[in-house]
Amino acid sequence: MKRKHILFSNSVAALLFCVATAPLSATENDWPTFRGPDRTGVSPDTGLLQEWPDGGPELVWEASGAGRGYASVAIAGGRMYTLGDGPSTASDADEYMTCFDQKTGKQIWRTRTGPAWNNGKDTWQGSRSTPTVDGDRVYVITPFGKLFCLNTDGVEQWQIDLKEKFAGKKADQWGYSESVLVDGDNLICTPGGPDNTMVALNRKTGEKVWSSSRSNDRGAGHASVVISEVGATRVYVQTTGSGAMGVRASDGKLLWTYDIDKTIAVIPTPIVRGDLVFMSVGYKRGGALLRQHSDGELVGVEEVYSLKPSLGNKHGGVVLIGDYLYGDTDDSGVPFCADLMTGEIKWKSRGSGKQSASVAGADGHLYVRYANGMMTLVKADPGSFEEVSSFKVPGSGGMPSWAHPVILDGLLYLREGDKILCYKISS
Repeated sequence: MKRKHILFSNSVAALLFCVATAPLSATENDWPTFRGPDRTGVSPDTGLLQEWPDGGPELVWEASGAGRGYASVAIAGGRMYTLGDGPSTASDADEYMTCFDQKTGKQIWRTRTGPAWNNGKDTWQGSRSTPTVDGDRVYVITPFGKLFCLNTDGVEQWQIDLKEKFAGKKADQWGYSESVLVDGDNLICTPGGPDNTMVALNRKTGEKVWSSSRSNDRGAGHASVVISEVGATRVYVQTTGSGAMGVRASDGKLLWTYDIDKTIAVIPTPIVRGDLVFMSVGYKRGGALLRQHSDGELVGVEEVYSLKPSLGNKHGGVVLIGDYLYGDTDDSGVPFCADLMTGEIKWKSRGSGKQSASVAGADGHLYVRYANGMMTLVKADPGSFEEVSSFKVPGSGGMPSWAHPVILDGLLYLREGDKILCYKISS
């Protein structure tokens, strides 16, 4: 394991920036980006069903026209957005951002964002970035590295090629997957590579505000930026193909890095709680817990524990509920529970689904969606694994069911290829 600490000074500007800005502007009825407004993957919903009827909860509506892909859905202002190739409502196989009515599932518009992503074997193909909604704008990055800004009526406002403008590069062959972060007037994204590893753009115009460079960065991974507050400093936490990094929000100064050995891909979005950062990497690498610290004018990072192979997660994501981590063991379809502060495994168990599992949380339960199409309800209990209910998602079984589930306002949203399904899960 290699480790590298880089320290920079804070400034009065950093403090003013921290006070003046806020995370994504969203109401309590919005899920405006990947893993929700706070990027935890945990919904604040309560009063949800403690078990489901045989065959699953009530299907409220089913929509067509999402296209081929693994992007989840972003929901804001009564509308729902996703990205997909060759939607059934289009006459070609190109990639489109699509917009649906949240209440009915009716498609409102679709806007072409470029050619389909056909690289790699069949199950690797398809669009993958979940859009981010902020006010009257919606943003998305295509697998080819094109960043689009549309208004919420689907009209393009601007676009940027992250590879051409910022010498961006991926650390693997599977295309860009990041969901951008909007923080105040800035849009934060990760072109990857040593020149402009992370950049801040004016969210209205796309003009560069600052650039942060990480020397020898292998390229962008698949994670999305998370906000952390350390003392008086706002820090953007991200993982690339080279490992975790922290960037000062006010000016893009690289505050710290936590370097890892090269691996096939770095995918899960990190988890932030206070000054703690949990990062996980699949392909038998593991999960590590870091603590950021501010010592006067200095910001740095130290290990609480280094990479533990038992905590590795490939692409289903990890959630933190209470003091415990829950996620899939790599992509084995064997969920785990672990103590956040020690990394100690409390349990690992196989449920009724198979293959990799995406995990979301709400109201004391885990919503575990397996790649073979099984959707399960599991108690978020460190004492034992207990699967309460399950059902097979209609239309699953072809391409892997990799899109992460969304729980919002008593409803469960599942992207299944060209379909989006909405289930009532409130009691």
